[in-house]
Amino acid sequence: MEDRQYPCGCKTHFACGRAIFIVAALLLTGCVSRETTSPSRSATEQLLLSTAADQALANANLTIFAGRSVYFDFTYFDSYDFKYAEGTIRDAFSRAGALMAPNNTNADVIVEARSGAYSIDTNSAFFGIPSIPLPIPGTAEEPVTPQVAFYNSQAQVSYTKIALLAFDNKTRAHIYSSGPLDGKAYSTYTAIFFISWWATDIPEKAKAKAKHKYEVWYPQYDTQNLPPPATGK
Repeated sequence: MEDRQYPCGCKTHFACGRAIFIVAALLLTGCVSRETTSPSRSATEQLLLSTAADQALANANLTIFAGRSVYFDFTYFDSYDFKYAEGTIRDAFSRAGALMAPNNTNADVIVEARSGAYSIDTNSAFFGIPSIPLPIPGTAEEPVTPQVAFYNSQAQVSYTKIALLAFDNKTRAHIYSSGPLDGKAYSTYTAIFFISWWATDIPEKAKAKAKHKYEVWYPQYDTQNLPPPATGK
């Protein structure tokens, strides 16, 4: 029996296709690169702090300032992301009906805000076989074995402590002390063998079905305060 001959000189279609693939792999090469950047702070860190600030001011009763012009003094407020926390304080007063004074000259009330805590605690736990270095004699290389985790957990919890003092701008008499306004938020990762999951009360990172449970701020409209629309001449 004679072997069938194919145009490429191979004895079978399989061998012919394999030869073409090898030649193509050697001749056709390519490279795709993509440059990415990593900010110094993660989105989770920032959301933990801002969520804790939202929680701290969510239940503050500030209705006594409705209709009064208020000037805010943040001299004693110093922490990470303080601008968001300051904005949250101003938002809480505005929602309660206070009028935002641009300076302290004509303000009815001065409000001093101070921060007692505004940061994150990180905790981790591990149970399993850690990575073990394996030095190679005569070389500087020291490869390590992979880590085998039976149980692994990582938790980040943010804590916020804010206090407010309000006094009369003219007489300097005391009007209001909030006491500690506390807030916190968490983000945890847990793995047991090959099963892992995340849990958080950050609305922006929670699952869509659970997001509403963690929201403390909602849009508020006071349309009666809108200036009349401009009229054409």
